[in-house]
Amino acid sequence: MSAEIVNLRKARKARDRLVKEKQAEENRVKFGRTKAERERLETEKTLTLRRLDAHKRPGSDPDDDDSKGGGAGS
Repeated sequence: MSAEIVNLRKARKARDRLVKEKQAEENRVKFGRTKAERERLETEKTLTLRRLDAHKRPGSDPDDDDSKGGGAGS
């Protein structure tokens, strides 16, 4: 009667690899997006910002320092 000899260090590392791979798979499903999805979202975001900028009235931008009258010469 002969038992199979198991290297505990190798068995532990193999078990840890399986656990990490399972966690990685869950994260890919939970957080992952395909390259096409990322590009589509970026294109939609750019288009939306352009549309918003096109509808702004001149001089109504709160970040515009010229409209405040408090320039460097004041």
